[in-house]
Amino acid sequence: MIKQILSKLPRKRSKSAGNREVVGTPTPAVNSSTSTKTSDAGSRKPGKPVDAVLSEPARYSISEIGYNPGEKFIRDVNSVTASYYEALPGVRDVPSTEKQDLLIRKLNMCCVVFDFTDPTKNIKEKEIKRQTLLELVDYTTSANVKFTESFMHEAVKMVSANLFRELGPLVRDYKVLEGVELEEEEPSMDHAWPHLQIVYEFLVRFVASPETDAKSAKRFLDHSFVLKLLNLFDSEDPREREYLKTILHRIYGKFMVHRPFIRISINNIFYHFIFETEKHNGITELLEILGSIINGFALPLKEEHKLFLVRILIPLHKPKSLAMYHPQLSYCITQFVEKDCKLADTIIRGLLKYWPITNSSKEVMFLSELEEVLEATQPPEFQRCIVPLFKQIARCLNSLHFQVAERALFLWNNDHIESLIKQNRKVILPIIFPALERNAGKHWNEAVHSLTLTVRKGFFDLDLELFDECLLKFQEDESKQDEVKARREATWKRLEAVAAKKAASNVPVLVSSTGLRRLSSG
Repeated sequence: MIKQILSKLPRKRSKSAGNREVVGTPTPAVNSSTSTKTSDAGSRKPGKPVDAVLSEPARYSISEIGYNPGEKFIRDVNSVTASYYEALPGVRDVPSTEKQDLLIRKLNMCCVVFDFTDPTKNIKEKEIKRQTLLELVDYTTSANVKFTESFMHEAVKMVSANLFRELGPLVRDYKVLEGVELEEEEPSMDHAWPHLQIVYEFLVRFVASPETDAKSAKRFLDHSFVLKLLNLFDSEDPREREYLKTILHRIYGKFMVHRPFIRISINNIFYHFIFETEKHNGITELLEILGSIINGFALPLKEEHKLFLVRILIPLHKPKSLAMYHPQLSYCITQFVEKDCKLADTIIRGLLKYWPITNSSKEVMFLSELEEVLEATQPPEFQRCIVPLFKQIARCLNSLHFQVAERALFLWNNDHIESLIKQNRKVILPIIFPALERNAGKHWNEAVHSLTLTVRKGFFDLDLELFDECLLKFQEDESKQDEVKARREATWKRLEAVAAKKAASNVPVLVSSTGLRRLSSG
């Protein structure tokens, strides 16, 4: 009786059957000697080699695997061991009525991602995939009809399956703690690059192709796709970052609807880099893209673009790794000045805010950038920042690092900057005259000494009266400083004498508050 009741109850499905139903993959036929568990790809015994599984017969090809947008991509060939991976006929070898179906099958087949860390695994399947990818690139380049929505959907799915992956851990993060310079480290190259390069080439030509309709493709190359593409800029492989730069620039140019989102997303990457980590591999490439974007800004500049300058481009001078991306940053800054000369005062004051104190190599970079900004600066904006600017230049002139002092003196070699200085000499010369006199008198570097004399003679020939006034004031200040120094030394000598006199009797020496004030002031 109990057996009859139990026999009527529904049987519990096996775990493997449930998994197959969720993924949506057809169930292949299995041998009677194989249990239900071992027939499932996700739970096969670990001792079984992948090549043996791939060689097993199956009733379904890889192109027949179902795909839902919410599902994860196939990241390893082991997850599709129930499918048969084989070369498909060429696109040129089938009638035109069958081309679209064949292209979809080829795109689906290329969604499988192989393990490239071991070059001896799946050699045949990797070569089939490589040839298929090359054929897809050729088709995308030579196509003369609009791509269908199904083709665009499958193409984006294939690209996403291959490119969007978790980047390897950065070895550099650990070596920075040990004091190793970042520039000395060799970038790590992706083992899968032979296939990744072809996928990137396919994506470049797909986005740039005139047969890709922007209105239809924007549903597949959406914000999520763009965001994942931006995340790949942190790759250590410079070859990958170069492709990403080209692709993102093409997307920005073709899909106008994505432009605000791309700018906001890049801004977020910069915020994270400047104020949190100061570690990112793609800052140079992102700035190159922005340089082209800034060059195309319409006038008058929007408030959004001015905020980008103040909140991101100027603070980008703060990180220690400035040398890695400074030429690109300097180009972006100069583009803003050329677009709107009224921003020169804002930029110069921003540079002064982040001016390095103990890093001489960064000071040289700042001076080079300052020259480019001043070359595009007009007299009204120049006059607004003369005093703080030339106070900093005077400090650079007296720098003990000869490259800093030399680079500051090179500003006088620029005709436009020299003209601005001459026009405002009555304000500038009193600020920098003490620095010029000290360099001319005792700077250790011959080149700096020679350049200083040339600049000093230029002011002498330009305005002798002003030069004499500055020289007289400098001599007065120097004599006052000599008096202060003499009083200070005399005070110390009196203290030492009193201390020596009282030392034998062990009587404490009392110093009045008046004497302390004189000592501190003198």
